[in-house]
Amino acid sequence: MTSSLSDRVFVVTGGFGALGRALAAVLLEEGARVALLDRAPAGAGLPGGERVLVIGGADLGDAGAAAAAFAQVKQRWQRVDGLVNVAGGFAWETVGEGKLDTWDRLYAMNLRSAVSASQAALPHLSTDGRGRIVNIAALGAVKAATGMGAYAASKAGVMRLTEALAEELKDRGITVNAVLPSIIDTPANRADMPDAAFDRWVTPEALGRVIKFLLSDDAAAITGALLPVAGRT
Repeated sequence: MTSSLSDRVFVVTGGFGALGRALAAVLLEEGARVALLDRAPAGAGLPGGERVLVIGGADLGDAGAAAAAFAQVKQRWQRVDGLVNVAGGFAWETVGEGKLDTWDRLYAMNLRSAVSASQAALPHLSTDGRGRIVNIAALGAVKAATGMGAYAASKAGVMRLTEALAEELKDRGITVNAVLPSIIDTPANRADMPDAAFDRWVTPEALGRVIKFLLSDDAAAITGALLPVAGRT
């Protein structure tokens, strides 16, 4: 049976990281075409082939750079069906001993990049009922723990962006949703928390499959949702 995602075009920001690569693999298995955008230069180990477009050195915090990246996608495949805003970052820092610059940096990485990419995507997104935006927020943004203030604030902003943009686009055939993962089982998180029970975390592949659902026709009636993906944490 042909997947509902077959031949659709999806843009994944932060596409060179663990979640971006895992999501790309999931979407490619469904027959989709995937553009991977990242601020980092393209390196080894990225997927290839005629259904993949790799764009490195894309500073999504810059509106012109974001627009140029989407123009490349449109030129390659003449359409954009969905955007997944994976680009982001994390820092643990208490308010009392932390730096104000950390708040600015996480705002730029987690929220500004999502706003900029969404704005760049909107002129190109399909409006036939299949247009999709999926944001990566965080379960930790629902109630911030010690040291999580800057990160949680930026991800809470992603949640409010999701809700506002869903309302803005609901009559244009474009849905906007967010997933709220707990701890994702990545090499970086394992290195930071070597004594944790990794099997309780959410794998990038499992989160990718949830995102795949939100991009599919089966999720056409869902918009403005903030979906927790917590594994067993």
